[in-house]
Amino acid sequence: MNQLDALKQFTTVVADTGDFKQLSAFQPQDATTNPSLILKAVLKPEYLPLLKATVAAHGNEPMDAQIDRLLVRFGCEILATIPGRVSTEVDARLSFDTPATVARAKRIMALYEAQGVKRERVLIKIASTWEGIQAAAELEREGIRTNLTLLFSFAQAVACGDAKVQLISPFVGRIYDWYKKSAGAAWIEADNANANDPGVKSVRAIYNHYKRNGIKTEVMGASFRNVGQITALAGCDLLTIAPELLAQLEASNEALTQALSASAAMQLDLPAVHHTEASFRYAMNEDAMATEKLAEGIRAFCVDAVKLEALMH
Repeated sequence: MNQLDALKQFTTVVADTGDFKQLSAFQPQDATTNPSLILKAVLKPEYLPLLKATVAAHGNEPMDAQIDRLLVRFGCEILATIPGRVSTEVDARLSFDTPATVARAKRIMALYEAQGVKRERVLIKIASTWEGIQAAAELEREGIRTNLTLLFSFAQAVACGDAKVQLISPFVGRIYDWYKKSAGAAWIEADNANANDPGVKSVRAIYNHYKRNGIKTEVMGASFRNVGQITALAGCDLLTIAPELLAQLEASNEALTQALSASAAMQLDLPAVHHTEASFRYAMNEDAMATEKLAEGIRAFCVDAVKLEALMH
């Protein structure tokens, strides 16, 4: 059995791509997209017609509405090739605006429903700012499920659990990147690999906290740099993986064992933790990595959103 098939025994495998023509090869359950992945896809000749068709049909609408239509168009194509859910992102420029995030999420969902897609098959992706988490809490109460992304800290995960969001996407690779860059010449790769990887440790702590304290929010590890980070999280609820790494897993027949389990988490002594807005902001301020990576991630998504808009003109 290859590692991809072995991983699927313990974990729901999700494809992290806008390139839906690649999806069927790996048979993922779900798929995730973001502005950067959609931009990457529409720069390929086989996807440009989708963008052109969207502009031709809706070019008279405001640009933000055209972008949402393009994202939903990609989402519908992805849903045609997978059995599960697709994640579609709210414009990152709204990351600090709760009412605007709620309004945009509702519009995206309405566009999906107009295409005959049921709500259960869509997760609205929102950055894990305090404002984004509050927007998600409101959307969840109204039956719109959310995926809280750009999540780098335990504090963000706690607030998402309190908000009863459907799913979180802790970013393994970007946490690893920060610690590696911060350590500089002192970084020893072998000492920070697999179970000792700082990104892996972060997701494990969140997973164990959720399971031990009966928090229903799904944990989906994201943003992987290597196969070792993925195999060290076998057993996590879901893992969203880029096609290149899915291919590496499929090509490997090395043994893979379950690293995380709810039953093991239940044996741990982990007290319940909750955050107010003030304690959340303080905890984020204390965490230089999470503060920097959240800001950097939002900036990068905003840049790609602007590039996508430029292509729509």
